[in-house]
Formats: sequence, structure tokens, C-alpha cells
Amino acid sequence: MIKIGLLSDTHSHLDQQVFDAFKDCDELWHAGDIGSLEVIEKLENFKPLRAVYGNIDNKEIQRCCKENLRFECEGLKVWITHIGGYPGRYPRQIREQLIKQPVDLFICGHSHILKVIPDKKHQLLHINPGACGQHGWHKVKTVVRFAIDQGKIKDLEVVELGLRGRIV
Repeated sequence: MIKIGLLSDTHSHLDQQVFDAFKDCDELWHAGDIGSLEVIEKLENFKPLRAVYGNIDNKEIQRCCKENLRFECEGLKVWITHIGGYPGRYPRQIREQLIKQPVDLFICGHSHILKVIPDKKHQLLHINPGACGQHGWHKVKTVVRFAIDQGKIKDLEVVELGLRGRIV
């Protein structure tokens, strides 16, 4: 069994609550719009990190992160990308890939809207952890924790990190 901490849309901001929320996790997964190499370094120094770049991420981040990550974890097929839509509203390219190369867990960020949706058509779980940075239209910063055990997702929790503050 492996415990995962999932976050997205940090936009260069990483507060201490992320580390508190993920202290018992084995790996961290970031679904893009990281914002700075400093965020990557802090996360990598804390736990093993898998991350994709998002639409705000510069060339430096694009050099160390991929646009799409596909991998298997504890028997679960996973795909992480930044702009992925959601069940019934996937972009055409995503839909085609979900048919050609099915996965069990599809993760994206971008919308700043927390979603955990079973997709019966594609037989997967869709997760968007919302946003945990200060920039955007979300009101509450969120991350997601879960475990993967023998190909199954268990103990999924949404963690609220508090209200998004104003940047002055």
C-alpha cells in the first residue's frame, strides 16, 4: 500500500499546511501550474514527487516536468495532466486517449475546482484536487489524500487548507 498526497495549482505559493497534510504520505503528485522551481525543490526535499507542468509554467519547469505522466502505481493505471476536463466534458484528444489507452485514475488540475467523480463510461475515477495556491478564483485551498492498495483507491480524503488570502 502507498499513500499519495495530491495537489495542483500552487502558482508559486506553498504554505506549511501542505506539509502538515502530507506528513504521512509516501509520494506527492502535482497536477500542474506549479509556478516556480522553488515549489518543486521544497516538495522534492519533503517526499518523492511526480509532477506535470501547467499552462502558467515557464520553460525551466517544462524542462523538468512532462505535460503528461502515465504510470502504474500498486497495480493502478494512472494518468496525470494539467488541462483534462472532466467526465462528459473531456477535450477530444483526452477522450481519444482514454479509449486507446484506458487508465483507472485520471488526474488533472487547471480549473481550481475540486472534483472527485466516478466516470462510468471510461471506467475510471477522475480527480481534480482543486487549487492550493493564492492565485485564482477558488475561495478555499484544497488538496487530496488517498491510498492505493492492490490496484484499488482507498481512504480518499479532501483536506481544506483554509481560505485563499489576498496577495498585496
